[in-house]
Amino acid sequence: MPVPQGTPAEKKWRERRRGVRLNSSVQVQITWRDSLGAEQRRSAHTCMVSPYGCLVVLRENLVLDQPLELTNLANSQTAQAVVVWKGREGAEGWELGIELLKPQMDFWGLDL
Repeated sequence: MPVPQGTPAEKKWRERRRGVRLNSSVQVQITWRDSLGAEQRRSAHTCMVSPYGCLVVLRENLVLDQPLELTNLANSQTAQAVVVWKGREGAEGWELGIELLKPQMDFWGLDL
């Protein structure tokens, strides 16, 4: 369903959708602390990347606003990030929108 133009929801959607997106599968490592404070670390892959974040598929069901550390395994760059969107669960895991907190424009090693 399209969002009516000029509404607060449209403005919020446009703000979240900043920057160019590129369909790209990049191997990443995601590190976070679980509800007991224990460090968890999993490998995952992106479906889409942008200078400000990515869409990943992860077997674990992380919660919105979950702080984490994202490492691009292709170039070993690491960034602090947070889960900002949660999609559906598929055969490979959950779709998660990840926002980089202090984005480095070369984080993905791609021209975006």
